[in-house]
Amino acid sequence: MNHLPKPAGEGLRTRVFQIIFESDTPLAKGFDIALIVAILASVLVVMLESIESLRADYGTLFFWLEWGFTIAFTLELAVRLYCLERPLMYLKSFYGVIDLVAILPTWLTLILPGAQTLVVVRLLRTLRIFRVLRLMQFVGEGRLLVDALKRSLRQIFLFFFSIFMLVTIFAAVMYLIEPREAGFTSIPMAIYWGVVSLTTVGYGDIVPVTPIGQAITVMLMLTGYSIIAVPTGVFSAQVIRAIREDRYSDEACPGCGHERHEKRARYCLKCGTWLDETTPAPHLSEEERKAWRRKHGGEEEDDGGSPPAQ
Repeated sequence: MNHLPKPAGEGLRTRVFQIIFESDTPLAKGFDIALIVAILASVLVVMLESIESLRADYGTLFFWLEWGFTIAFTLELAVRLYCLERPLMYLKSFYGVIDLVAILPTWLTLILPGAQTLVVVRLLRTLRIFRVLRLMQFVGEGRLLVDALKRSLRQIFLFFFSIFMLVTIFAAVMYLIEPREAGFTSIPMAIYWGVVSLTTVGYGDIVPVTPIGQAITVMLMLTGYSIIAVPTGVFSAQVIRAIREDRYSDEACPGCGHERHEKRARYCLKCGTWLDETTPAPHLSEEERKAWRRKHGGEEEDDGGSPPAQ
């Protein structure tokens, strides 16, 4: 179960919590932007350091930059734990684990001689950006894509299962007709060739040499071009459906019957009829309002007459 972080008491901790964990103030937004820049810069340093020529020329600079980012992220994590009510619970959460992974490889190099091989794990710092985006305007768009993926999951699974069976059949045929010297030493290797050919990648490490095998390869590649857009179309249709459901209402206009109005629309797009059936239209006269209330079971407004006799 996900637990939302809570500030530890009032005063300074609460103010720090609002800056670090929220994004509804200029100071908090500035912290989020600075954090994103620092994360991207640290990842860029890791990527540039992997280039041997740059590491030879600027190794010392990369070393100090990495330690600077590590110390900064360590202080940030310490401040996060300081302002939380349950810091251990946060460390066990997804974002807490990512925060630890972002700094541990560099600190481990001080006590473990072979820890330099863990430096590549620092690339997981990019996952910390999702925490910042989660607090901003990208939440709705992410939820829409996840909903569309869930809806199309069965269709996509059925599609990939059918493709796997097709590739297996082609691979079995190629295993029978192609010589072992061509690379088809087993059915799993032939399946590997089938997947590479179906996706039109064509590495060239396994190539059919018989005319029949080459003809089957052509058929498989053309099949790949024909069906590669199927999962994309299914997912796109679900995205469009999710957008419509999130934006449009299924209720028809009581005047003309037109559908697909925006949920916040007050008047019909076609005929201008008032759409909110729970309240009377604002342009109605007083008598029409009273008639509307009688029709919908409401009470009439006080017409200013004398109160009933006691």
